[in-house]
Amino acid sequence: MSLFDRPFDSAGEAALVTGAGNGIGRAIAQALVGEGVRTVFADVNGDTVTAAIKASARPELAMPWVGDLADPAAREALLAESGKVLGRVTHFVHSASPPRRESDHALGVTPEIWARMHAVNLEAGFHLCRELAQKLIADNEAGSFLLLTSLHASTPRNLPHYSTAKAGLSMLVKELAKTFGRFGIRVNALVPGAIAAGGFVADPALARHIPLGRLGDANDLAPLALAVLSNRISGYVTGAAIVVDGGLSLTNWFEPPELGEM
Repeated sequence: MSLFDRPFDSAGEAALVTGAGNGIGRAIAQALVGEGVRTVFADVNGDTVTAAIKASARPELAMPWVGDLADPAAREALLAESGKVLGRVTHFVHSASPPRRESDHALGVTPEIWARMHAVNLEAGFHLCRELAQKLIADNEAGSFLLLTSLHASTPRNLPHYSTAKAGLSMLVKELAKTFGRFGIRVNALVPGAIAAGGFVADPALARHIPLGRLGDANDLAPLALAVLSNRISGYVTGAAIVVDGGLSLTNWFEPPELGEM
């Protein structure tokens, strides 16, 4: 049997994907159900979750959840619902992130927008990872977590609330990988480049800075995400940050932000 014939155990493994209503989260969640993995599609927008599930290869394996992960109570509700419908979450993907606006530069971002970006990315990511890991540890079960970070975890983006939140996630991956590894729980990061999906409105002109010559698509990340999540394929990979950017990180393309009249 080929290594890639059965990357997941559909009987014993189940997944939770945040940000599953659009973009990268949607592509990964749809790919998981396509491989026979029961998956909770979690998102803040009910319409997009419904559409994502409907467009999936096997919608009968997808369960919707709608809520705002900036709210700690919603995080608890997501954990409770996921446990109820799945029994045990063995694979977790954290892709949820608020939209980004170019006007939210260092002199423009409000305290509310700053706090929300960190709450959805970093605080929700940490809390969900820890609670899911504790359940796996108690049950003596292995798991695999994948957090979506960004090239801008290490490169300024003119959006400090976004870059610092993703930088925090990058270190969180390493911290959790080191702590949870002894229990058979792997934690990795997927690092997208210019992906025309979700909260990123891509300027087609950016393609000239990309060695592979085009902007990315959410579906460019899904196959690699599944490979990293699979304990059969990537069972000895943890604490890694895997870049999927067409080579964009080989260049430096952002100018300082336009600040307007001071």
